[in-house]
Amino acid sequence: MADRIEQVWGTRTPYSRDTDWPRRVDLHLAQGLEESDVDAWVQSACVLCSNGCACDIAVKDGRMVGVHGRGDDLVNHGRMGPKGLYGSWQWNGEDRLTRPLIRRDGELVESDWDTAMDLIVRRSKDLLADTGPLSHGFYTSGQLFLEEYYTLGVIGKAGLGTPHMDGNTRLCTATAAAAMKESFGSDGQPGTYADIDHCDALFLFGHNMASTQTVLWSRVLDRLAGPEPPVVVAVDPRRTEVAAAAEESGGVHLDPLPGTNQALMNGLLRELIVNKWIDEDYVTAHTLGFAELEATVEPYTPGHVAEVCGVDPAALVRAAEIFGTTRCVLSTVLQGFYQSHQATAASCQVNNLHLLRGMIGRPGCGVLQMNGQPTAQNTRECGADGDLPGFRNWDNPEHIRQLAELWNVDLMTIPHWSPPTHAMQIWRYAEQGSIRFLWISATNPAVSMPELPRIREILGKEDLFVVVQDGFRTETAEFADVVLPAALWGEKQGTFTNVNRTVHLSDKAVEPPGEARADLDIFLDYARRMDFRDRDGDPLIPWRNPEEAFRAWQECSRGRLCDYSGLSYEKLRGGSGIQWPCDTDHPDGTERLYTDGVFSTDPDVCEDFGHDLLTGGTVSPEKYRAQRPEGRAFLKTAEYTLPPEEPDEHYPFVCTTGRTVYHFHTRTKTGRAPKLRRAAPEPWAELSAADAADLGVTDGALVRVESARGAVEVPARIGRVRPGVVFLPFHYGYWDVGDGGHTRAANEVTMTEWDPVSKQPLFKLSAVRVTKVGD
Repeated sequence: MADRIEQVWGTRTPYSRDTDWPRRVDLHLAQGLEESDVDAWVQSACVLCSNGCACDIAVKDGRMVGVHGRGDDLVNHGRMGPKGLYGSWQWNGEDRLTRPLIRRDGELVESDWDTAMDLIVRRSKDLLADTGPLSHGFYTSGQLFLEEYYTLGVIGKAGLGTPHMDGNTRLCTATAAAAMKESFGSDGQPGTYADIDHCDALFLFGHNMASTQTVLWSRVLDRLAGPEPPVVVAVDPRRTEVAAAAEESGGVHLDPLPGTNQALMNGLLRELIVNKWIDEDYVTAHTLGFAELEATVEPYTPGHVAEVCGVDPAALVRAAEIFGTTRCVLSTVLQGFYQSHQATAASCQVNNLHLLRGMIGRPGCGVLQMNGQPTAQNTRECGADGDLPGFRNWDNPEHIRQLAELWNVDLMTIPHWSPPTHAMQIWRYAEQGSIRFLWISATNPAVSMPELPRIREILGKEDLFVVVQDGFRTETAEFADVVLPAALWGEKQGTFTNVNRTVHLSDKAVEPPGEARADLDIFLDYARRMDFRDRDGDPLIPWRNPEEAFRAWQECSRGRLCDYSGLSYEKLRGGSGIQWPCDTDHPDGTERLYTDGVFSTDPDVCEDFGHDLLTGGTVSPEKYRAQRPEGRAFLKTAEYTLPPEEPDEHYPFVCTTGRTVYHFHTRTKTGRAPKLRRAAPEPWAELSAADAADLGVTDGALVRVESARGAVEVPARIGRVRPGVVFLPFHYGYWDVGDGGHTRAANEVTMTEWDPVSKQPLFKLSAVRVTKVGD
């Protein structure tokens, strides 16, 4: 097999439209081992991007020693990316957390589980007695298992009764959920990865798939290399591999200035409408809001959009023509749209393009509002983030009654007097002092949150009790009062669901090191020690292991869009993952949603009653019902507005953050994988050639990138970003180099602002200045 550091996407297996993507099983074993040396292969799926590639873990002498793709799986057909091959198991080294740590005299010292959990429970009970459940906040991840999220959701919503639960999914995928709720009435991807096999055009909106989902990009490359390749259109201020493919395919690369996506989308929609590239019958039968949409986008002529966005007006017209006249179009959306000030508005316009052409629910005509993490979908489904379990509506009394009956608790125990608290507000409450107990699991906000100087100050507050649950001693763990050692991938059992609703089972391959425990076991232990009870006096959480937790979740999901009732561990074992909904009507899962043009917008079904896309103001149940959606989708619209921070004479550049293909999140795992670490050992600042020349900066020169909030000093790279824009990868923190004066993490410069609907932070819009520090 080719070295996947140099050949990231592997060798090509070309195929034609409307045929199956060929199998190619990727394999990597520890040096010196052959397949015949492996003691056992254990089923799993990769958790180092949102693709969720099915794989098997190689085990020898009780250790993970390699991995190979599962050839029969519908997601990856046997392929794996460089992170999965080289970073999924190599981190099981010597620096894992193996015993609980507690803070004594300002220092973290080793302890035992009883002491650590007693300390947590004592503080938890004292705060509940003193100030009530609003003193508790939980900040979790997009990398735990479904069973763990659901257990945590029940603890928070029915045990404690706190609305303060969210995850780092707020940073990467909240807009995906928000856009689908606004347009279709519920979370849940309409499309599927297999739409790549059938599409004639592929639009990627703020989605550098080549770096974020390498196996999915391999699928695109194989279509491009085969007969009848699709045309690619890329929307990105950088000339990425995706942008290059767009140009080579006869498509278009649109490079709008960060913060102008909504103007660009309004311009594309206007072109479809004025050229009558729409399916009028579908729009009439299956949508609401066309007249308002048409009026809103009318001023966004190609000339006006070009002036606002800095794009070529002819390129805009050509992109619209491709969308408007091509037989089948697949669109994907990610952080370039999600981490901006009109994130939900712009993402909804992608949905609108498809609704105007009736391109929903047919092969090759999907929308994929992508996730940034492997189990982000489960966070949203299970209620461990700012949602209710089973895509239920916090403003619908019947949905609250269903949960109260399911959990056998008083209806008023479940917080539903206002929307669940989103992550940015949780951190604000901790800053203000109303949240005094913050449990952080499987995430590293001391590197990943915006405006890091502020986050460090919050974590260091004397009156904030911080619990950190992780596999490693991260930057965040250094602020904790209690650190709990958690089992990681391969060391525990559970299920998780990827972007296109595919559920995979991950079996336990090896024992966790030392005294580390599965996250599920930690949450169950907390629930037992807190003695949470239902109305009959029985334990609130009766399940004792992952499979029992999965069965409990099946009942919670029954009858909802994300229905798991037809699944089981046995059904998921072997073969391929299965796409929900999976029930008696769909025993083998469901490839695409909304094939009949009936959406989840009925008032008794919908997950949310919607928002004003400009202000974030909620739509009342009465106003929503008055629209009589009756299963029709909403063509939500909004004018373009200026971002909250723009370049000026002091800070003349826009800084946008993003990923490198070789790392995931804050490199907790990938930074410990030798091949990946060598491939991308340090951060950098990417500048255009013109800007670098003006600054007197050459490739590799040390530059200082500074905003009003902080600064980083990193080497420069030149050439791939448009003039006026600076790019910083966000993965790099300080665990492996010391704090270095805090001049390494991209989030030293980002701002504490968020989209009004999805509440997702604006990582793409920091005004900065760049100065040369040295050669």
